[in-house]
Amino acid sequence: MYLEKYKKNLSCDGKFIYSYNTKVAEIDHYNKKVIIDGWYSQTTSKHINYVAKQLGFETLFKREV
Repeated sequence: MYLEKYKKNLSCDGKFIYSYNTKVAEIDHYNKKVIIDGWYSQTTSKHINYVAKQLGFETLFKREV
């Protein structure tokens, strides 16, 4: 997946989102959701929300699944 913003510290392999080389969320393509693994810094939260918005997916925390 190509990401226009945050190129230096954000990556995505289609299944997971990585911020600063740490896996922070899972991408559920079937249910169109990004499942966040825990509480993160403001910057990492921006990374997660950016990917979710690019995909048009809803975000939710793992405990809400």
